[in-house]
This record gives sequence, C-alpha cells and structure tokens, in this order.
Amino acid sequence: MRVEFEVDGITLVGDVRIPEGEGPHPALVFTGPFTGVRDQVTGLYAQRLTAHGYVTLAFDHRNWGESGGEPRQHEDWQGKLGDLRAAVSLLRSRQEVDPERIGAVGICLGGGYALRFAAFDPRVKAFAGIAGAYNNPYGRHFESVLPGLTQVLERQDQGGQVEYVPAVAEDGDAAMPGEEPYAYYGGTASPHWRNRVTVASIRELVTMDNMMGADFLSPRPGLIVHGVVDRFCSPEGAEEAYKRMGQPKRLVWLDAKRHVDLYDAEPYVTQAVEATAEFMGEHLRAGVTP
Repeated sequence: MRVEFEVDGITLVGDVRIPEGEGPHPALVFTGPFTGVRDQVTGLYAQRLTAHGYVTLAFDHRNWGESGGEPRQHEDWQGKLGDLRAAVSLLRSRQEVDPERIGAVGICLGGGYALRFAAFDPRVKAFAGIAGAYNNPYGRHFESVLPGLTQVLERQDQGGQVEYVPAVAEDGDAAMPGEEPYAYYGGTASPHWRNRVTVASIRELVTMDNMMGADFLSPRPGLIVHGVVDRFCSPEGAEEAYKRMGQPKRLVWLDAKRHVDLYDAEPYVTQAVEATAEFMGEHLRAGVTP
C-alpha cells in the first residue's frame, strides 16, 4: 500500500508491504542505489522479502521519485539519513509491526547509508548490505575535483540555475558512465526515474563517510552480501566494511560478475534474498518461509 510521511517539512512517498499471517511482524526498511527510485531495486527486494514474513518499506528519498524536496535528483547524504529515521518511525507506528524487530537493508549506495544509519539508531536491530558502496573519503584523490565542484555550488549560491549531468550514458560523460549502468537504467520501466543528477551530487559522493558505520555497528548484527567481481562497488570495500564490523557478522560472496547482477538478475537476486532472510530470521526471530 502507498504511504506518505513527513520529514523536515518534506513529504516522502513509499510502499508498505505486509506479509500473510498474524502479526505483529518483524520489519525491514530499504534504501537503494544512487539515482534509484522505489519501483526499481528496493521495490524488488522488498517484495521478495515480504514473502519471507517481513513488513517492508521501500520509499523514495527526498529529491527523488515521487517524494518532495529540492533540488530534484540531488544526493543529500545527511538528508537521506534523516529520511531513514522517519521511515523507521513510521514502521514503529504501525500495528502490523513489532517495533522491537526492525532491520535496515541497503543495496548499492544504500548499503553504506543503511550501515551508517543502523550503527547510530538503536531502534534498528540488524543490518544487511547487498552489493554495497561503503563510501569514505580516505584514500580518495578528491582534491583534484573539489575546485570545479565548488565553482558549481558558488554559481548556484549566487543565483545560477542548478547544474545537471546525465545519470547514465552508454557513451560520453555521465555520473555513471558505460554499458553496465546504462543496460539497467536505460531500460528501466519506472515512470519516476529521471536520467539526470545534480553536479553537486558528485561532491556528496566523494566526501561522505558511510564506512565509519562499520566501526560502531556492533553489537547489532551485520550481513554483507557482495559479488566477487564488481567494478562499481568494489569487493575490497565490502571486505573492509566486514573486517571493521564487530560480531555478530556474516560475509556472503556471490559468483556475480557485474554490479547490476544483484539488481535484477537470477540466480543472484534469489541468493541475496535468501541470505538476507536467513540472517534477519536468526537475529529478528522471524519466521523464514519461501
């Protein structure tokens, strides 16, 4: 069912899915890929995990999809953490949900957001990251790009229009260039996705530190599911997040060769869903059913 909820004066739009059987049920909140909207990757995973006995909430973050917020198609990492907080508040208010059994699931860029969010919100009892991007500024050579990005922001501060680049392009400049992201987003059926992103979003991506969540997650349990080959969200980053997490934790490698394999390709989605359902079942004490 479609839901709307407020955070920071912005209306967010999401879908709550409720499993069969007597409640209250454990619940999962989802956050997903860079530029993604809720009827793409997060909606697919939410639908599949609802069948395993979870109430799920997949929603459009501020500035994206059907949710409000300006500028449009702008990555706001602090805002996204606030959105997740409000989403958990919504779940805890629903009679179908056991408020003490809520987990956070992130896919792609959402893996980092879910990790950092779960580490600092005691209402979240477990975390799972799937093909996650665990961004941190350490080791990045971002100094070379900051002057140009800051000039863009200065022009906007002085009254200029918001500047955009394509989100994906098979050839040419884009935030996510190349055949692989274009193969997924170029063929997406979502009416709410737009092939553009603010230039300022790149600054957000290179300066955020979501990896730090790994240092503070324990004693909340954490699961990392990742493909063995991933040129957009590195396996090395997933392994670092896992190593920095305390117990209890689990790392599951899938024999995927493309990042987007874990978006909608089989058998990888089923494998990721089953690993997440099993892990959350252990730690949220959910009934695990096919």
